[in-house]
Amino acid sequence: MSDHFAAFSFVDRITAFEPGVRARGEFAVPAALARFPACLVAEAVGQLAAWAAMDRIAFRGRPVAALANETRFHGTVRPGDTLELGVEIDACDDDAVAYAGWARVNGALVIELVDCLGPMLPVAEFDAPEALAERLALLRSAGAPRGRFGGVDIAPPEPVRGEPGAALLRVPAAAPFFADHFPRRPVFPATLLLDTLIGIALPMAPPGHVPARMTHVKVRSFTEPGALLRIEAVPSGSDAARIQLSARAGDRTVATARLETRPGAVA
Repeated sequence: MSDHFAAFSFVDRITAFEPGVRARGEFAVPAALARFPACLVAEAVGQLAAWAAMDRIAFRGRPVAALANETRFHGTVRPGDTLELGVEIDACDDDAVAYAGWARVNGALVIELVDCLGPMLPVAEFDAPEALAERLALLRSAGAPRGRFGGVDIAPPEPVRGEPGAALLRVPAAAPFFADHFPRRPVFPATLLLDTLIGIALPMAPPGHVPARMTHVKVRSFTEPGALLRIEAVPSGSDAARIQLSARAGDRTVATARLETRPGAVA
């Protein structure tokens, strides 16, 4: 099976579709996975929005980097769950798409994306426009085969000695997800970076805290295969429940965000 539309694609079927207006869809999380983190749930919502945006402008462009004002974490998605996805498009043209979205499991809200902006770049730089159009037609009809996603295997970040909350993330030089993100220009997915940042941030939060929301997410540049990133999680002053996240490649800022945590297990 080709890794394209498999190794990092999280929409199985589109159940309602108004290009540039709204869409509804679903994704079955394979039961064999060890975990399906919240950042990949957000990725699924963003991918549904991308389909509605690309079709609206006849596949001239696609959103490939995101600015998210707020992501709210409501619950845990487990292997074997089916995501019910929804997006509402506020504006869409050849420059950008603005949208909000959500994901539910069995009717219960698990994640919300509020006030998101995806700048558009030419589709042909990243993928074949005709292949994307054909894929959308499949998703809107019979749907894609379920169980395609085999998980993501990347090495954990290496802590920087003597610097709590700092680590080095070595992006793999090759991985199946690069064939899907993207075939013509491989880019390390920002959602995987954010998941790693959350992972180094939680040990710095008060004991028993879990993610509540992430705000001010800004992905400032692409991360290519083989890159070395310095990632940091720094509590905001005396409030350990608020943590500033950042990633840098040398002197260049790659991404920034803020994580807020709360007591208790995610439902």
